[in-house]
Amino acid sequence: MARPSTEPTGSTQPTVSTAPTGSTEPTEAARVRRRWSHAATAALGMVVCLATAPAGHAAESARGAAAGAARPRLAPAASWTSRDAAAYWTSERMAAAAPGRDDTPGGSASASGTAAAEPAKPAAEPAKPAAPAAQVPNTAQHFDGVPSVGVLFSVDGDARTHHCTASVVHSPHRNLILTAGHCNPGTHAAFVPQYRSGATTQPYGVWAIEESFAYDDRGTTGDKADLDFAFATVAPAEDGRSLEEVTGGNLLTPTPGYTNDVTVIGYPNVRNDPADRAVRCDARTARLTGTRELRMDCGGFYGGTSGSPWLTDLDDETGTGRVIGVIGGLNGGGPKGPHNDRTSYSPYFGGKILSLYSRAVRS
Repeated sequence: MARPSTEPTGSTQPTVSTAPTGSTEPTEAARVRRRWSHAATAALGMVVCLATAPAGHAAESARGAAAGAARPRLAPAASWTSRDAAAYWTSERMAAAAPGRDDTPGGSASASGTAAAEPAKPAAEPAKPAAPAAQVPNTAQHFDGVPSVGVLFSVDGDARTHHCTASVVHSPHRNLILTAGHCNPGTHAAFVPQYRSGATTQPYGVWAIEESFAYDDRGTTGDKADLDFAFATVAPAEDGRSLEEVTGGNLLTPTPGYTNDVTVIGYPNVRNDPADRAVRCDARTARLTGTRELRMDCGGFYGGTSGSPWLTDLDDETGTGRVIGVIGGLNGGGPKGPHNDRTSYSPYFGGKILSLYSRAVRS
């Protein structure tokens, strides 16, 4: 449905003491609820045959699919700690994990979700080769990554490889990450900051995801796509340190408008990018025609990059900045069809995301 051509205006955003406030939100009010379920038990020797499948950057064939029916929130698995996550997700297990579904925007699968009723990347188009540089005005470049951005690993029926990108967001308890709403971590999930493929030891550790927060009515079509963002809390390290204490955190910031200069950082999955490294691109955003979302044009954001933060004022020394968007939204974060890695979308950050943030930090 076509949306107004003016920038979002409307209800005032709720004030959150640890995150910027002051802009207005583009979508109508809706109550916030915690949505993602967690397994009740964990064990290092568990069989890799658990029920919940994670969603990917456009989680099945496109960057995402519409969210399914809400599931009851289970109590976090008290025994699933960051020590357990690191012990389970060894470099060998990461490397041996089965390739995930194609998560590139606009993949061929329907936007109906993953096995766990979570929008996953649409089912499986063959990986698309990168277009020649001459055909793409801007192309993401591989680099070593930054501590505040990493990947999500989940245990499901296929023990998939990392399937989405997430970033650390400043919060009172210093334990919060941000990703796309269709990136359901699944059971016994882990966040790996500044992931290094094949490394015996990850430079900033492996962190167990405890509890996740998303809107029940999020999706990747229509107005539901405007809510395609989510938060998750992570368990402390074995020595008691918090995630943000180790990696630093980005400041959650209302989107200041449709035109912004951003740095987008993400991790394509190995199926789409055999280099299995972080990519970054500096780009200028614009309004996605007919929606209340943002778009940016830069090649190389294949499957696995759902949840990639859109950062302004990035400090190259600390590797942190202000996060004003994430790859997600319509179709899970990009157009359908060929060369869909070249354009990425983001929901507009306003009162809804600040309300969700507020709920997450009170947990």
